[in-house]
Amino acid sequence: MDKVFIRGLEVLSTIGVYQWEKGIRRKLIVDLEMGFNNRPAAAGDDIHQALDYANLSERITRHMSTTVVELVETMAEQVATLVLTDNRVQWVRVTLTKPGAVPNAAGVGVEILRHQQPGPSEQ
Repeated sequence: MDKVFIRGLEVLSTIGVYQWEKGIRRKLIVDLEMGFNNRPAAAGDDIHQALDYANLSERITRHMSTTVVELVETMAEQVATLVLTDNRVQWVRVTLTKPGAVPNAAGVGVEILRHQQPGPSEQ
């Protein structure tokens, strides 16, 4: 399976468990790897057959910048679900980093791997 990736997508979001965090926007960094068959796009040199990472980046940015959650785990799950709405994406690895959340650490966060759920006929 081929891979499409987005690295270092910076999004301002309201995220955190502490009361002081709920009133500010802070930078989150998103890294994505997605299992996607690139052959049809490459064969026809056709953007409509490709995974449009510009559009996907815009959708993720819009979601993350307008959604308020407490945990990076929650946001990572939401991003994975958003990516997997495109049934052509077989799996997604989401790494979500919260810079400056812990003193003396460049960042903390989570990495999750999610797959398409099999359809009723595939179970």
